[in-house]
Amino acid sequence: MLWIKMFHILAMTSWMAGIFYLPRIFVHYVEGKEAGQDVTRLQIMGRKLYGFMSIMAIFTLALGLWLWLGYGFSGGWLHAKLMFVGLLIGYHFWCRAYLKKMQADLLDKSGRYFRLFNELPLLIFIPILIFVVVKPF
Repeated sequence: MLWIKMFHILAMTSWMAGIFYLPRIFVHYVEGKEAGQDVTRLQIMGRKLYGFMSIMAIFTLALGLWLWLGYGFSGGWLHAKLMFVGLLIGYHFWCRAYLKKMQADLLDKSGRYFRLFNELPLLIFIPILIFVVVKPF
């Protein structure tokens, strides 16, 4: 089970790297477009990054389910963690919606908006870490 846990943490770390970086691509895209720069490469980067982070999300969730089945379904902390994991999955799909807009050249939010949008996953991830490490209930 320790190997499963290690691969779960590796996949989760990779997924979170993508979750944190994709909104930065959105920032550079909207600000580059405002400055009249060619932003085609950012569209390609965003599409490829989303594909990678989606694969890592699937691995994270599958390995997490394996751990859950192996260790059992006990502890209120686990239910709270799963609620926040659900929020993170929702954020992942929210990024997908913005990615589709970027691909269609219809991304209409500001760089400031996407900088703030980029902080949301941290606010979701911190409670997940607290629930897993501290297990407060």
